[in-house]
Amino acid sequence: MDSKLSSPATPSKVLILGAQGRFGAAAAQSFAQDGWQVVAQVRRSLAATPAGVSVANIDLADTAALAAAAAGASVVVHAVNPPYTDWNEQLLPLARLGMDLAQHLGATFMLPGNVYNFGQRMPALLNENTPQQASTGKGRLRVALEQEMRARASQGLRCVVIRAGDFYGAGLGSWFDLVIAKSLARGKLVYPGPLDRPHAWAYLPDLAQAFVQVACCRETLAPFTNLHFAGHTVSGAQFLDAVERAAAALGVKPAKGFRRAGLPWGLIRVGGLLVPTWRELATMAYLWDVPHGLDGSALQSLVGKLPATPLDDAIQQALRELAHGREAAAGPAQGPMHSKPRASVGA
Repeated sequence: MDSKLSSPATPSKVLILGAQGRFGAAAAQSFAQDGWQVVAQVRRSLAATPAGVSVANIDLADTAALAAAAAGASVVVHAVNPPYTDWNEQLLPLARLGMDLAQHLGATFMLPGNVYNFGQRMPALLNENTPQQASTGKGRLRVALEQEMRARASQGLRCVVIRAGDFYGAGLGSWFDLVIAKSLARGKLVYPGPLDRPHAWAYLPDLAQAFVQVACCRETLAPFTNLHFAGHTVSGAQFLDAVERAAAALGVKPAKGFRRAGLPWGLIRVGGLLVPTWRELATMAYLWDVPHGLDGSALQSLVGKLPATPLDDAIQQALRELAHGREAAAGPAQGPMHSKPRASVGA
């Protein structure tokens, strides 16, 4: 890693909005480990926080109080992710509050993006110039959010999107723990789509460190910067193979091997008539059918060597954090920066 980009030249401060969530918690830890002063905005009390992190239990709408708590912050990371069923009402208003706050502080606004923007006709490899042709309501919301960031950038707010695939690791509430490894202790793995389709994944500790590296060179960026984080792009079969190897290394592989199953999307669609979360998940099922990965070459050109935990090692650590195996991670499965996890697999 280039030392010029791996840590700020002078003491810097970052405000993490939504630090009790999976990505927010990982970002707070990565920035703190890299020597930044971290202010973690949360809506609920936390059991513990890492060294170098101060907690601001302040509502996002209270701009004045948050600005005072984070005075001097040069970066605002917007890790706020409303419940999947509330995106229509909350996604854009919450992001606007984050941008307002960054503008008030004179800070760079950073957002974890996803692949929803590209829709069902997306190509197999996505780069920063791939047309955004969203085919779902959630995708159109993400496109609208980034368009608003572009507009704010033209008015003086530096904005950065770092786009990534499905999150896993560093906590609860992802497809990995809620579906794929949910029944691992009973010898069963469940994959949400066809096993032959490449799918983009982002190991959260690696993605969080990429945010730190980009934040360190923020002054060199265009007013609006869109970057892609490659992460791991593997087929369903390759991902489950890695889960099995990780489980074996942790001593939890059943003697007869794992049973593999698919997700009953037909039942989920029918159940969605009564269960709003199922309905929302069903609208995004195409992500498991359409092959896709992210081209991370522009990001790598900007910051140099990127964190890249090997897939097997990342999955093994993620399983430890879920209390699987002989060497399960100490402490609660949700990690030290998390409050009670919300059952949602939306990115």
